[in-house]
Amino acid sequence: MDFLKLFCQSRDMGDALEQSRARLFRMAYAWCHNRALADDLVQETLTKAMQKSSQLRDPKARDAWLFSILTNCFRDHFRRQREMEDIDEIDVPHDETPETENSQLEIVRKVRAAVTRLPEGQRQVITLVDLEGFSYVEVARVLDIPIGTVMSRLCRARDALLRLLSTEFGNPEVLRRAGLRRVK
Repeated sequence: MDFLKLFCQSRDMGDALEQSRARLFRMAYAWCHNRALADDLVQETLTKAMQKSSQLRDPKARDAWLFSILTNCFRDHFRRQREMEDIDEIDVPHDETPETENSQLEIVRKVRAAVTRLPEGQRQVITLVDLEGFSYVEVARVLDIPIGTVMSRLCRARDALLRLLSTEFGNPEVLRRAGLRRVK
């Protein structure tokens, strides 16, 4: 009987993890802009989550827990690479945007390119808050940083994006007319 209960909990956890795979991949890709690396990070995250599923005390906090694991996998990957490059100095170009006649897609491409030009810490915070809708407290837990650091990184990231996009478009009004807004 206990074995059956354990199997059902494990299966439920597996289903929940599978449902989170797309969000984890989207976030990993936003951080590293490398599909293969993002897929590896998500796989490592899901493997660790399955192995340590007993450590999850509150099922409501599963998403924050998974993103914390992803953050740690991301950090671990670059710690192993540290002697090669300093990740804060990496300027990752966004080279996978197709040419399109649709002006909305062109604006989205330019915004994504601007986000990639942000330092890693700012990029992580802005994607977690504005794209994934995490609260400041949740982001602080996920990234293991103080909430004040979350707020200052988010403010600097938004200011930097405004500067980058203003130089790109000349006038922020272009973004408003295109319907680009903060996602929350």
